[in-house]
Amino acid sequence: MKKKMIPLLIAGTALIAGCDQKGTDSSSATPAVSKADAVAVVNGQYIAKSNLEQLEKEIAERGHGQTFPKERLIEELIQRELLVQDAIQKQLDKSAEVIAQLDSAKKTLLTQADVQNFIKANPVTDAEIKAEYDSKVAGENGTEYKARHILVKTEEEAKKLIAELDKGGDFAKLANKNSLDAKESQNGGDLGWFVAGQMVAPFSEAVVKLEKGKYTKTPVQTQFGWHVILREDSRKQTPPPLEAVKEQLMPYLQRKKVQNMVETLRKQAKVEILVPLTDKPAKAPAGDKAAEGQPVAEEVVVEEVKDKSGKTVAEGVAVEEVVEEKAPAEATVTDKAAETAKAVEKKVEKAATEASGKVEETVKSAEKTVEKAATKAADKVEETAKAAEKAAKKAVSSETKK
Repeated sequence: MKKKMIPLLIAGTALIAGCDQKGTDSSSATPAVSKADAVAVVNGQYIAKSNLEQLEKEIAERGHGQTFPKERLIEELIQRELLVQDAIQKQLDKSAEVIAQLDSAKKTLLTQADVQNFIKANPVTDAEIKAEYDSKVAGENGTEYKARHILVKTEEEAKKLIAELDKGGDFAKLANKNSLDAKESQNGGDLGWFVAGQMVAPFSEAVVKLEKGKYTKTPVQTQFGWHVILREDSRKQTPPPLEAVKEQLMPYLQRKKVQNMVETLRKQAKVEILVPLTDKPAKAPAGDKAAEGQPVAEEVVVEEVKDKSGKTVAEGVAVEEVVEEKAPAEATVTDKAAETAKAVEKKVEKAATEASGKVEETVKSAEKTVEKAATKAADKVEETAKAAEKAAKKAVSSETKK
């Protein structure tokens, strides 16, 4: 039977484990596998049943319910083992590049493991969620505003646009044509609903002072440029119930705990930075607030956090969520772990899809072959029947003539 390799659905962890087990250091912490606990033996090396179970688990979780016959999974593990043994025989495990990659992968896995272990040992309690809710959500009874804006580079441009609006110009059309952040999105400069604290001070102050349906008669300057602002509407902000935002508060509090843990480790550690820190950073592109070291939470493009009914969650949660998610300088270990996990998941999903396509292609090919063979057989039978019929008619005709 011809064996085919299944795409390496979990190549990273499987191959790292394989290299650790078969490395040159015989004192490795990897436990020895006995024959009773193995699914196969390859050149004297046992493949553990746990490896098969892990492979089945990975496929079930990340292959959208796709399954493979056990024979194919075991063959996949055998072929991986052969590759590991071949690599070690060629002493690839001793190359500086491979050693560096294994070390980096090991550190990434240990980082994730430590974070998960900490979260498991220090779960967020209902009391902590309630306290955060009371502090950042329930106590907020502010006003939400709905506005549009036109952002341009110079005050002169902004004044010309105000003059056009004074003549009856359409705000949305002027925004689509002139605004730096609406030319591409073509959303008419719409900022949606937001609370004043989500905007930089000059912008929010101008919005609060405006009446409903009015626009600024003088340009408003921020670090992003010059704005012409239209206040479309406002409404009282009603805090959502605890249950509606509980799922959003949970990961936020987890990140907060992990960050505190990391900061504690940093304070306790003896750290010496060995490279100069006086290099001037590259000049940030215009409008790149994060690169300039400004609080990301103050970006003009509003990031809304809403509850299940579509209402905006209170300012405190929204602002802190944005800071946690967007500020590169404050990215936490959990963000890194989540990013790595997502990358692995995408690769796994792609591999699983490719494997599914390959199986489907093989099945279709087999169906076509069977159909073709059946058609040929039917044609052959029909041809034979016709020949027999002709022979019978000829025999009867000859008998009649006699």
